[in-house]
Amino acid sequence: MAPGVPLEPIGDPDESDRTADTAFAGIALDMDGLLFDTERIYWQVGDTVLQRRGHRYSADLQARMMGRVGTAAVEQMIAFHRLDESPEDLLRESDQLYGELLPTLLRPMPGLESWIDYLHARDVPFALTTSSRRKWVDVIFADLSWREALAFVLTGDDVNNGKPHPEIYLTAIERFGIPPDQMLVLEDSGNGCAAGVASGALVVAVPNEHTRNQDFTGALLVAESLSDPRLWDLLR
Repeated sequence: MAPGVPLEPIGDPDESDRTADTAFAGIALDMDGLLFDTERIYWQVGDTVLQRRGHRYSADLQARMMGRVGTAAVEQMIAFHRLDESPEDLLRESDQLYGELLPTLLRPMPGLESWIDYLHARDVPFALTTSSRRKWVDVIFADLSWREALAFVLTGDDVNNGKPHPEIYLTAIERFGIPPDQMLVLEDSGNGCAAGVASGALVVAVPNEHTRNQDFTGALLVAESLSDPRLWDLLR
């Protein structure tokens, strides 16, 4: 691995000073856009659904939908384009398209396998905390050898409030049984980052091509990728 780059936190300097000596006792990993490149699939699904109705998908709409669960995400689409349809109908249509595309288009984000190997080597418990529903997690993780290494899995089915509400990360803190500032959250979206920060956890944002311009206020670090040496240095 390349030599570590000095940590360049954003936000409150006092916060970064406080975290310098923090030993993380648990790591919460988002899934879509962080571990797996599914955002481009969601984009294709959203664009197909909207083209059928005379509209196009956009970065602004995607930012509103990210982190929200099920019909709550689709409600953002309905409000954004003033569609006269039920969230349930649009969700069923979207699910059908997503289910058809996922098996052939799914791919890991750059650096994923090395990052998982590194977590194993550091012996820090890590868990999945995703807004995706469990049926999609089961499809994506079906053949992954490291699924059993997850301390637990939290999905959109396990919470009442999607991101940016902190419920999923408050639940993760409780499941780990650790203080909030001993949990490290990795997120790719502004909504996910806001949820992690609001829970009291420490957050590293790892944006992708779809989320680079979103708001990551409060993040300890905005990393280039899962291979960013500054991210790895946080666990040393």
